[in-house]
Amino acid sequence: MAVVGVLALQGSYNEHISALRRIGVKGVEVRKPEQLQGLNSLIIPGGESTTMAKLANYHNLFPALREFVGAGKPVWGTCAGLIFLANKAIGQKSGGQELMGD
Repeated sequence: MAVVGVLALQGSYNEHISALRRIGVKGVEVRKPEQLQGLNSLIIPGGESTTMAKLANYHNLFPALREFVGAGKPVWGTCAGLIFLANKAIGQKSGGQELMGD
């Protein structure tokens, strides 16, 4: 069975976990780098992207997330999660949030 991780730092991660369960997919909450191991794919949910980035920095998640993405595993971002996955953001404030593509 495929295992789908849901970044559970902030935002609508509970809704994503519930949706995965409804369709018979095992979803696990991800808050630490080591929790990415063994996952087939990852969802980065909506929420507040600046807060998610600050929490990802606090938990040292960016290196592991970039490695996961770089390995070619499927990653789906919804709303703020899509911003989080971006290489750049137009109109971003100087010194703004870190993005996955940075």
